[in-house]
Amino acid sequence: MQRILLASTSNYRQQLLKKLNLPFICAAPQIDETPLSGESAEALVLRLAVAKARALSIAYPDYLIIGSDQVCVIDNEITGKPHTEENAFQQLKKASGQKVTFYTGLALYNCHSLHLQAVCEQFHVHFRQLTDSEIDSYIRQEQPLNCAGSFMSEGLGIALFEKLEGRDPNTLIGLPLIALLEMLRVEGINPLI
Repeated sequence: MQRILLASTSNYRQQLLKKLNLPFICAAPQIDETPLSGESAEALVLRLAVAKARALSIAYPDYLIIGSDQVCVIDNEITGKPHTEENAFQQLKKASGQKVTFYTGLALYNCHSLHLQAVCEQFHVHFRQLTDSEIDSYIRQEQPLNCAGSFMSEGLGIALFEKLEGRDPNTLIGLPLIALLEMLRVEGINPLI
């Protein structure tokens, strides 16, 4: 079986990939993640997922490399990680009562055959109307400062929502496992066999 590399040091993505019971290693890709002028959310995450996967191909020539990237779109505006409590508050305030779309780019690059697969998965989150005190309390309790959209659905973030819509709830956390499993099967890897 070909070895697998996750082009990420994200603990969230690592935990998701561990669900598949496949051995893998991690490495951080060094790429510029600046959006291009006029670039759509879908184009951005696809470009970055592919760039992350390909960035490590020289150092890991015998691997299948997984790249992933995610952004949140609120009111047609690309929103990334908040990094500060003030930004997290503003993001959640803006999301309150809204349908927010997450775009997650996923790429699987076979360094040996040079075969590349890439897809963008969407996931929709319907936020309920939130009070300022609920937002403050949530940020204080969960500290979602390194999460696109300022929440963690796998934790207390679930209390912020009315409804979730999408093919794979793992997409919301940053690694669409259903799509990844489809890609891995193309490469002859199936964790069930």
